[in-house]
Amino acid sequence: MIFLIEYDRPRGALVSLETFEDSQQHGAERLRLRKELELNARAQHHEVVLLQAENEDAIRRTHMRYFMSASQIIASFTG
Repeated sequence: MIFLIEYDRPRGALVSLETFEDSQQHGAERLRLRKELELNARAQHHEVVLLQAENEDAIRRTHMRYFMSASQIIASFTG
């Protein structure tokens, strides 16, 4: 699966998460580029990334910062 994530870096918050089948990679790449161009035109400091993984759980484990605050991440390792 392919995951398109928009992340509001200044707020530290997930804006959107969209999923695509692997066969839709070209469409996902076009959408990522379109989102980045729109955000840049509005001077918004959001991160737009494409990630590929077996499932959403894998993305949530490997890229925690998009889904959890820093304190939540620390607590998940120390709790």
